Amino acid sequence: MSQSGKMHRSYQSILPTHNKLLQKRWDETYYNEHRRKVRDAVPIVDTKAPQTYMHLHLKLKKLQLEEERLATIERDNRILLEKMSYIMRTRGRIDNRNNYEYKSLNREKRQRELLRITRENQEILKRITLRQPEYDHLKWEMEWEEKLKFIDNISQYPMGWWEKPEKKKSSKDGRKSTDSEKKDQEKEVTEEETQREDEQTQEQEEVTA
Repeated sequence: MSQSGKMHRSYQSILPTHNKLLQKRWDETYYNEHRRKVRDAVPIVDTKAPQTYMHLHLKLKKLQLEEERLATIERDNRILLEKMSYIMRTRGRIDNRNNYEYKSLNREKRQRELLRITRENQEILKRITLRQPEYDHLKWEMEWEEKLKFIDNISQYPMGWWEKPEKKKSSKDGRKSTDSEKKDQEKEVTEEETQREDEQTQEQEEVTA
């Protein structure tokens, strides 16, 4: 039992060997060499972060130019403020009066051109106003009146027969027309209609003859 219990402590070589002690040392040496090579192995692909450069992130020249520009602006503002304060304290030394009279080089030419245009416009207006019309509206009006008479002669009913005769307004006292006045008016209307019908029939007979 004692020998079998110590068997697991002895080195068990994978390959057959004549000396297990030497084989154990060799195998350990090979294993340590393999671990060292694995630890010191250089990768084929470089996966490290790229190298950073300070002059790319901190642009000193740009900062210097910006400071110079701000200094120039500050100096100009200070000078302008001093000038404004001096002008406010005193009357200043600036004469802003300008007595120069503007003179045009082609004024006379433009005036002559304007006079020519106005003269031509006046002549055109005169010709338009003196022009006699091509159509005589008085003649048209007379012809229209003749046509209305002819229409009235050949029509069956007189013109404006649909229009109701205007009724007389009642007086302020509230008096109303009597029945006799209404009958007289109706008789006058009927007599006028009969006369017009007789005239129309006579004209039609003359036309047919």
